[in-house]
Amino acid sequence: MSCEVEVLYFARSAELAGVRTETISVPQHITSLQLWEEIVKKHPSLAAIQDQVVFAVRQEYVLLGEQLLDLRSGDEVAIIPPISGG
Repeated sequence: MSCEVEVLYFARSAELAGVRTETISVPQHITSLQLWEEIVKKHPSLAAIQDQVVFAVRQEYVLLGEQLLDLRSGDEVAIIPPISGG
């Protein structure tokens, strides 16, 4: 079963994606890494920041990996790149 989630792009991720926000359809049960891959399919330029990006799902930080997410329509997924160039 799929659901519609709102993806919010911040800073460098917004520059790379060319949008600040969009709604995408994804499976309800998906790992954080699979969710990232779905987003990168829409915006391949985001692959450049994969190793530095932080996800927030429903305002809670999530690491990219095998963590299973239980998404619901209307959930917010924030793409937060590193704040400084480090």
